[in-house]
Amino acid sequence: MGYGLVRCPPVTVAITGGYVVPVTSEPIEGGIVLIENGKIVAVGADADVDVPDDAEIVDASGTWVLPGFVEAHAHAGIGEEGLGWEGRDYNEMTDPNGARLRAIDGINPDDQGLRDALAGGVTTLVVKPGSGNPIGGQTAAIKAWGRTVDEMLVRTPCSLKSALGENPKRVYGEQKKLPSTRLGVAAVIRDALTKTQDYVKKRDHAASEDKPFDRDNTLEALAQVLSGEVPWCQHSHRADDIVTAIRLADEFGYRLVINHGTEGHLIADLLAEREIPVIIGPLFTSRSKVEVNRRSLRNPGILARAGVKIALTTDHPVVPIDFLVHQATLCVKEGLDTDTALKSITVNPAQILNLDDRVGALAPGLDADVVIWSGDPLDVMSRAVRVFVEGNEVYYFDDAKGEGITKSPWYSE
Repeated sequence: MGYGLVRCPPVTVAITGGYVVPVTSEPIEGGIVLIENGKIVAVGADADVDVPDDAEIVDASGTWVLPGFVEAHAHAGIGEEGLGWEGRDYNEMTDPNGARLRAIDGINPDDQGLRDALAGGVTTLVVKPGSGNPIGGQTAAIKAWGRTVDEMLVRTPCSLKSALGENPKRVYGEQKKLPSTRLGVAAVIRDALTKTQDYVKKRDHAASEDKPFDRDNTLEALAQVLSGEVPWCQHSHRADDIVTAIRLADEFGYRLVINHGTEGHLIADLLAEREIPVIIGPLFTSRSKVEVNRRSLRNPGILARAGVKIALTTDHPVVPIDFLVHQATLCVKEGLDTDTALKSITVNPAQILNLDDRVGALAPGLDADVVIWSGDPLDVMSRAVRVFVEGNEVYYFDDAKGEGITKSPWYSE
């Protein structure tokens, strides 16, 4: 039995004849996306792109061609489909400060959720620890196809996950320990970051004098946040929790990204003024707890019109990841403009989480993550018919069978 990653696309692939939507530039009727060695090298009209004679031609006539979608907040791979406790690896609820915990160490590439992602046109997802801890751990941006998570990896840490509100206070309140209130949750975060400031000073002083120093993985992770290397993804639903998140970010000077932001629309002007982005969602669930009572498909449009940069999230498996585009569609129905809707699942999440050098648009130099749709993806009747990840065709819809086929990244012989 032998194993190897099936990642050997033709050197050059030309996707031709489709309605090409680069997202960051104007759509092109009958356009061409030229791919070499897994990267996009040209996007343009037929007359403007020189296709090599030896290129493999993918005829996309009558279809729409878009970049793979980017899911900015998911638990695929660490919250596995169809499993109970065996596949739940997203919440290490034994330590309120889990900054040293890494999502990459718990991701199973064989999770059904990743295959579902491809069927929904999602090629990149940011896998995050859960919201049971005030500080949950390090997130990982991965591609939705591959044999090992290391081969799928785009960036880790992509951000550091933190949580305010009901979840951490419930988890530790039930254990009769700190934190059991919103005051306690904020205190845990503030104490950890204050300790990190002191740690960094001692570490840097030791380095300047070439003295030995005992490293701490928890504080090293938090130091990356304080230095600006890694953004802080703050789980917060209620407006007061969002304001607490802003207060903490002001105190310690890190780059804040609001996750969920259910009541963000109530303070949309403040978020816009401070240029704080919001990864909003999930949007297809019931009002299952008090802090999501104002959940509405109208809220993304309110935020966007106020000038807030938004990304949509399914929070998979809360909402199935292949419904990401359907959330965008129904947000358009409720007032979000079409252009922003597409950006909210492509370039916006890529920019918010520093991934736009790799994904989020069809442009030269970016990864060749390309999805061919039967029609406008915001039309609920459209489907992803062919999906390419770094130039590899990894998924296609088989009309004869009436089902999607994900190509295996494994082989045996």
